Amino acid sequence: MRIVFMGTPDFAVPTLQALVAAGHEVVAAYSQPPRPAGRGKQLQPSAVHRVAEALGIAVRTPLSLRQADEQAAFAALEADVAVVAAYGLILPQPILDAPRHGCLNVHGSLLPRWRGAAPVQRAILAGDALTGVTIMQMERGLDTGPMLATVETPIAGKTAGELTAEIAEKGAALMVSVLADLAGHPPVVQPEEGVTYAHKIDKAESRLDFTRSAVDVERQVRAFAPAPGAFFELDSERYRVLAAEVVEGSGAPGVTLDAALTIACGEGALRPTLIQRAGKPAMETAALLRGRTIAAGAVLG
Repeated sequence: MRIVFMGTPDFAVPTLQALVAAGHEVVAAYSQPPRPAGRGKQLQPSAVHRVAEALGIAVRTPLSLRQADEQAAFAALEADVAVVAAYGLILPQPILDAPRHGCLNVHGSLLPRWRGAAPVQRAILAGDALTGVTIMQMERGLDTGPMLATVETPIAGKTAGELTAEIAEKGAALMVSVLADLAGHPPVVQPEEGVTYAHKIDKAESRLDFTRSAVDVERQVRAFAPAPGAFFELDSERYRVLAAEVVEGSGAPGVTLDAALTIACGEGALRPTLIQRAGKPAMETAALLRGRTIAAGAVLG
């Protein structure tokens, strides 16, 4: 097929690569414009931008697709289909209508659960047992379009980073399968029952709340690993917790119970296993404690 690809972060890269490997003609890649990043705040192209250029695909980075000239340029590509994966811009109706088969989206949840911007993190925070990926025909609503195919995967203690990478690969394979047999994947309207919204993550949510149960706090750790990283503060220093385990213990929430950094929660206790001090590399908690003693009774902010 003649395809326009639209995506921005690492999540979208496997789908772009899979389309090319399957022999489709990707005539253009749309991505978010380069953004300042790193210590020097130099403009950096997105993951999709870099990969598309390496593959010899023309890259377009409009700030918006609402202008008539941008819509005309998109239509002039005469695509059979647009494949969208975490693009980050709203697609106006003229864009949705331009390709012969419309726009198909790789969405990181089992719709209609977790429509919206942060489906992986919200599934972990909610304690869902399963998540997955949905191939969806896009329409003007927020992830409301009919579904063409889904695939499930267990969450099973995975971090957001691990789960996102897994879903990205599964979504890429599923999209290639759907495009190989569009007639065999008729659109199915999403059920009205079970709709939830995965609102964008606010960085304030990554502060660990030890008044909650240890099970909930451990989910916070996984939902925000590797970025932005769940954290607590001690002596005005921030510690990012990248992995932790639920253990037995009780006490005042947010107070350490022993010298192994076991932290009392509203119910049960949490013991970080991988931790990172500000400006330092991540390390096992035991290694941290060899150089930085945190005694029982320390109050974590």
